[in-house]
Amino acid sequence: MKPTCLLSALLPAALLAGCATTADYAAPVAVETQASTQANDLQALVAQVDIPYETFTLDNGLTVIVHTDRKAPLVGVTTYYRVGSKHEPRGRTGFAHLFEHIMFNGSENVDNFDVPLEGAGSTPTNGSTWFDRTNYVETVPTGAIDRALMMEADRMGYLLGAVTQEDLDRQRGVVQNEKRQGDNQPYGLADYRVPEVLLPVGHPYRHSTIGSMADLSAASLEDVRSWFRDHYGPNNVVLALAGDIDAVTAREKVQRWFGDIPRGPDVPSVSTEPVTLAAPVSEEMADQVSQVRVTRNWTGPGLNHPDAEPLEVGMSILGGLYSSRLDNAMVYGEEVATRVSAQAQTFEQMGFLSAEFDLIPDGDRAAAEVLFLAEIDRLVSEGPSEDEVRRAATQVISGQIRSLERVGGFGGKGMELAEGLLFAGDPEYYRKRLERIASLTPADVQAAMQRWLTRPAYTLAIVPGERTLDGAAMGGWGDEATNPPPAPDAGGGVTADRTGPERAIPEVGAIPPLDFPTAERAMLSNGIPVTLVQRDTVPAVMIALTLDAGSTADSPDEAGRHQLMMDMLSEGTTSRGQLEIVIEQEELGADISAISSVDFSRVFLSSLTSNLPQALDLMADIALNPAFEGDAFDRMQAQRLAEIADGLTSPGTLAGRAMGRLLFGPENPYAMASTNGDAEVIDALTAADMRAEHDEWFRPDLASFTVVGDIDMASLLPLLEEAYGSWQAPATPPSHKAIDAPVPAPATRLVVVDRPNSPQSVLVLGRLLPLTGMDQGKEPLELANEVIGNGFLSRLNNDLRETRGWTYGVGSSLPGRVGQQALVVSTAVQADRTADSITVILDQMAAFPFDRPVTDEELQRVTLGNIRGLPNRFETNGQLLGALLGNQLFERPDDYQERLPEIYSSITADAINDAAARYLQPDDLAIVVVGDRAVIDEQLEGLGLAIEYWEAEEL
Repeated sequence: MKPTCLLSALLPAALLAGCATTADYAAPVAVETQASTQANDLQALVAQVDIPYETFTLDNGLTVIVHTDRKAPLVGVTTYYRVGSKHEPRGRTGFAHLFEHIMFNGSENVDNFDVPLEGAGSTPTNGSTWFDRTNYVETVPTGAIDRALMMEADRMGYLLGAVTQEDLDRQRGVVQNEKRQGDNQPYGLADYRVPEVLLPVGHPYRHSTIGSMADLSAASLEDVRSWFRDHYGPNNVVLALAGDIDAVTAREKVQRWFGDIPRGPDVPSVSTEPVTLAAPVSEEMADQVSQVRVTRNWTGPGLNHPDAEPLEVGMSILGGLYSSRLDNAMVYGEEVATRVSAQAQTFEQMGFLSAEFDLIPDGDRAAAEVLFLAEIDRLVSEGPSEDEVRRAATQVISGQIRSLERVGGFGGKGMELAEGLLFAGDPEYYRKRLERIASLTPADVQAAMQRWLTRPAYTLAIVPGERTLDGAAMGGWGDEATNPPPAPDAGGGVTADRTGPERAIPEVGAIPPLDFPTAERAMLSNGIPVTLVQRDTVPAVMIALTLDAGSTADSPDEAGRHQLMMDMLSEGTTSRGQLEIVIEQEELGADISAISSVDFSRVFLSSLTSNLPQALDLMADIALNPAFEGDAFDRMQAQRLAEIADGLTSPGTLAGRAMGRLLFGPENPYAMASTNGDAEVIDALTAADMRAEHDEWFRPDLASFTVVGDIDMASLLPLLEEAYGSWQAPATPPSHKAIDAPVPAPATRLVVVDRPNSPQSVLVLGRLLPLTGMDQGKEPLELANEVIGNGFLSRLNNDLRETRGWTYGVGSSLPGRVGQQALVVSTAVQADRTADSITVILDQMAAFPFDRPVTDEELQRVTLGNIRGLPNRFETNGQLLGALLGNQLFERPDDYQERLPEIYSSITADAINDAAARYLQPDDLAIVVVGDRAVIDEQLEGLGLAIEYWEAEEL
């Protein structure tokens, strides 16, 4: 799988604002309080989930599903291969995923799959591998469907003549760094250990999809050829086309591009099933973590088993819902845990059941485990209530309704249809699953949990300490102690001859102009402005209440105060308790969340249209009437302190905190605005501080509403007026945010934070720019940034990942903030290439544009490719809401998105080169390295820079 924005995996959100081209502002899950009088009829909800389709099969066995959705000129192309890591033999673990990476390198008629697809406006272009399947996704403008189909057909049928030893070696390095990146995270090795204990050696679901380092090193060019010949025939494929296409058109195009590809061998079926341990197993694992985490694990049934849905609902009741049993007992009740979870992770032939908790700092682990096990046993022995089953079912079904906005990509309608056909033999599996969930009774759930959770379990405790296990040696077959791992690939493999005909990549047809919806505006009686875009693609509405506040409302000596206040909004109001709030949310099938971003605070609501009045009432109560009760504050304060301590074990968080201080210094609130705050500040706060913070910043003269969804203004305004019309501003003027406080002059500094036993080093390079978020006309700079680092095809990513294989990905961003902007480059590189990677980054930046001006291909990709991809940016209500909110924050005109084609078309190579020369040079960059000093110190000395050593505990 390719990272779409690598920085998001490494740095706090505020340093990354603007990393992605668009933001999907769907709020996290939750919503409702009075109980069954407002409950949904679950079968009526299921009836709203509909993906009509037609199917046909070519003579070579390729199965095609077509779903027509004309709401936008887009087609989602989703290709599923019936092969995953469970099909790998001993000594070749990780190969299915490695092969997925190789499939993006090119085929006999396509040099690189990403270049022509992104040039056509595809978003996203990606792939993924798991136990049961490998998939490839792209969503393209209707005029590019022939290009997408030709390219998918070319790599399905005519790949081998283009695969070289160099391709294999490079992608091997990329995947090994993907593995290192996961292993480097706190708790990162537990995912290996759980299946190792639950399943015997040789079980198809035992070894990890990423595999072991030794097996990845052993993969040869002949392995690539054999894997392709044995598994990638059209008879092992489901192709789903969803969007602006019909079955007649699809049949002609699919036959044209795929019809000549010969059948291959059928992928052999894998015979396997869940395994029950002979006796309970308990283990401890030491890791560089701040909190003890205890997990309890079992194998579970596959997705076609009748217990799959009851267990999904039961585990949600146990630890998935906000009102879950474990939350109420351990987080809110006895307050012995800072976090709990439970889930049923279901695959084709078996699944994994798990429940876990994070112990409060210095907590009594034995007592917490007794409570943890007691709650599991109580649910199993007594069963859930009817209300619990209904709430869990409502969450699943309403979430599925909201997912119907996307035609393609991960989680889109094409994926739903393809997975149903591949794993259950039925594209309508999604609906039948929901119907089963809607009809579940407490007895059904209890019986399933009794069958599966009363078996012997594997309990794993991850405890703070020095990591002793080696992730490089984990993830493989499991018998390496007695059977040595295979020898590394000797290399020297010879590329095969061309196997298919020469075919040209189709041109992209006409792309209709972007029709960005027109916004309507109104005002409540208290002066709050309301912006609405009406859209009836799904029966749901999204509302954002925005306040001109955010984390920059805190001075540097108050860091974290405002964010803690926002997080406390849903912890109880003057008329509703915390449990009442989460139960009401779940019954309504709505989502309410409160966030503090850098420059703004927001309360989000995502609701089914039918439940909007009740959901708005709850949203208003949460926003306007928080109780800030003392016990709730004490609990949230303790959780925030634990989160800060936990962040200091994460390499990405450490790097982000260090970079914020380097760029903005001690006086500017942006220095800490991207963090969870300062522990000393949080520890000194009181519930009274929270009330004062809320009174200071929650005022109608700082507020606005932005709404997208299935409602008109005539219906919306009375609902908003009823919920918020009585909210009045105080007589005092609003407070001022000191975002223009002094910042240090840019200077070259190299800061190292030691993190022992790190297989990778996290690198962050940054500099403030003489620009603010309010400056208009920055599009040439944004496109120049796409050329150098923002995107999969950027120069930095092509060099460090695709050419050298030293990283899973690298990215640069221009974080979107109202105040002074920064340039930030971030990556995680293998530890032995730390200094080399810094040199490559600096050299690439220095060369653009003086030695390497923007090329014609790059210019076309970032201008015409962006124009063609604009419909993809606004497919969902969340994406559209994000665009509207961005326009408001940066004071852009309503027609900004519709003007983008004209703006991009007018940007010349000279304009991009000029922006790179002025803003993207490596001069005066601050550099932060988080890694193992025993490995990196000698390397860094060779850079010739003065090195500052910072302690993690001081950040």
